[in-house]
Amino acid sequence: MSNSVLIIDDSDTVREQIIRILESFNLFSHYYEAEDGLEGFKKLRTCKVDLILCDLEMPRIDGFKFLSMLKSRPDLQGLPVLILTGMGDRERKIKGLEQGASDYITKPFDPEELVARVKVHLKIKNLQDDLKRSNELLLELSNTDHLTSLFNRRYLMEALGKEVQRSIRKGGNLSFILLDIDHFKQVNDTYGHLQGDVVLKKVSQLLQKELRSYDCAARYGGE
Repeated sequence: MSNSVLIIDDSDTVREQIIRILESFNLFSHYYEAEDGLEGFKKLRTCKVDLILCDLEMPRIDGFKFLSMLKSRPDLQGLPVLILTGMGDRERKIKGLEQGASDYITKPFDPEELVARVKVHLKIKNLQDDLKRSNELLLELSNTDHLTSLFNRRYLMEALGKEVQRSIRKGGNLSFILLDIDHFKQVNDTYGHLQGDVVLKKVSQLLQKELRSYDCAARYGGE
């Protein structure tokens, strides 16, 4: 387990109480604390967090402002935020949910309810992360030649089309190099296709070492 939580509340007592409850259920391996939204936002720059518990009423930067700050960071989209509200704060609960909060917990909170809500949103977050990784892997596989780990021909044609349009639009130059391995058929005929695959892999590795960050190398054909 490597989940982490950020607890934002101006009360030391509340933060300690929340940590004590969550620790008893072994839900997180790392606990981060902040006294207000500004400090909490700074924590997110250096700490990987899976879930946030945030009070609404705090000095300097309150919970509403913190939620709006989260919206400005695309990399933090989807991070579950559970707001802490008073018993009769119906309007504030609704406002918090409208501004991006995932759920709310009413203070003084029941330990079992707190844990139950945290578990639900932590599970959703983990499922979303798994789905995102799977989608990224599928995208990589659909764009990559499985033998050489270079981009495949389909991706090359798409990228080349974009680069041509970009060079036309900006009036710049475009460089395109097409490489062919000399006598490659003789390698396959003499040593077999498995050794031919080794040659392709080695050549591809050499190409990738020489690429700049904005260069694109792809396998256009069989050799």
